[in-house]
Amino acid sequence: MEMLTDRVVTALTLNLWNRAPPWEERLAVIRAGLASMRPDVVALQEVVSVPEVGFDQAALVAEGLGYHVVAGAAPGREFTLANAVLSRFAVVKSEVVTLPALDTDEGRCAVLTRLATPWGPLPFVTTHLNWKLDQGHVRCAQVKHLVAALDAFTAPDDLPAIMAGDFNAEPDSDEVRYLRGLTGLGGPCVHFNDCWAAVGEGSSGATFARHNPSAALSREPDRRIDYVFVRGPDARMQGVPVACRVCFDAPVEGVWASDHFGVLAHVEV
Repeated sequence: MEMLTDRVVTALTLNLWNRAPPWEERLAVIRAGLASMRPDVVALQEVVSVPEVGFDQAALVAEGLGYHVVAGAAPGREFTLANAVLSRFAVVKSEVVTLPALDTDEGRCAVLTRLATPWGPLPFVTTHLNWKLDQGHVRCAQVKHLVAALDAFTAPDDLPAIMAGDFNAEPDSDEVRYLRGLTGLGGPCVHFNDCWAAVGEGSSGATFARHNPSAALSREPDRRIDYVFVRGPDARMQGVPVACRVCFDAPVEGVWASDHFGVLAHVEV
């Protein structure tokens, strides 16, 4: 991994697959992986919280690992489709943004945070878009709404924003092409660097794959649908991916962490 400076943030994203069994065994695998990889910030999706019975999935994942935790869900979803941010940096601001559902009944959101890094404030976002294969039109509306919300959330002197999550969209989809600056979807273009496309290890980078028995149940094709993006390099030449790999992509004593694999990226800020 070649780095020009020591200003590197490690960001990991993982869809937790809610409380699907064997949850307790999966939790142990996830916590051990985080303890080994030690990412600075973690984006989690399909996070479950049931306050009435004292169940807080994000807190369980983060317990004892030195993370601040921020979680949020769309109104009325009661944290059954929540997202969460775990951060070693202090969280100085957070916001939950509800994403458009259009003609669907899904309640999707994004959690926006501003983190106090040693190099300045870092906007960090986690999200989870509609999942069905034929709902690209919904995901297009969602990414446009998310970028507009991030623009409003971000201050001029912030570090380049990092956005991570389960986008349920392949790299050649319009919704991902929009984020990469390859289409404006009928409006102005934006640009986020896809860390895997920039510095991945050369494979397809599939994060939902049929050799994972938990994913095979859906009978969907192998796909890369989980991403870490950074909005750079910016005018200050900040926001440059320097390494990226798929993680949580093998079982531990027969236990898979999730039906998704994770993505771990190193980003110079």
